[in-house]
Amino acid sequence: MSKKINILLVEDDPNLGALLSEYLIAKGYNCTLATDGQKGYDLFVKEDYDFLILDVMMPVKDGFTLAEEIRGIDKKVPMLFLTAKSLKEDTLKGFAVGADDYMTKPFSMEELLVRIQAIMRRAGSEEEDMTQFQIGKYLFNSEERQLKLGEEQHKLTTKENELLKLLCKNVNGVLERNNALKAVWGDDNYFNGRSMDVYIAKLRKYLKQDENVEIVNVHGKGFKLFVRQ
Repeated sequence: MSKKINILLVEDDPNLGALLSEYLIAKGYNCTLATDGQKGYDLFVKEDYDFLILDVMMPVKDGFTLAEEIRGIDKKVPMLFLTAKSLKEDTLKGFAVGADDYMTKPFSMEELLVRIQAIMRRAGSEEEDMTQFQIGKYLFNSEERQLKLGEEQHKLTTKENELLKLLCKNVNGVLERNNALKAVWGDDNYFNGRSMDVYIAKLRKYLKQDENVEIVNVHGKGFKLFVRQ
């Protein structure tokens, strides 16, 4: 692998979690283990991950709830569920909340590896470089916190950068207000909400030189980065 794939594994069974994590690291992946759904969510909003493996039955926050919250922030990151259940309803619910695949325990490590590789191939180049985004005439590099229009360059603050990256990952789709607040500010309280509105206004100002790019309010839901083709 030219670039190590970052995997977030959320599994409450410490033995299975350690075993899977060690196996994936031995196979050339970076793997971070969280032991409950809330810890998994906290890690996801702090770091960039290329692939998620989520147990369904977990304390604090179950896998389905975690998946729904993550899909509110990132619609594209590949996601695989692990479960001890083989009920059809659970399988359907897993796909409904945005899973790419589903494995029932017990399973072989080799099969898990094959499933990961297959999902990553399907995700393809779309997931390869999530630090560079074309926004109409603008080029946004989230790694360098830089927004460019021709020869003009603008250095973004950390929060401007994180907010614009979330909008880009959901381009022409709705970024839910509460999810954005939790991801960037860590809390969706009133004062953080007012702060986010100020940052949205700043981003609108930075993007105003392209009439085909607009950040619109979606009443009662959040924001949409609208890019006309």
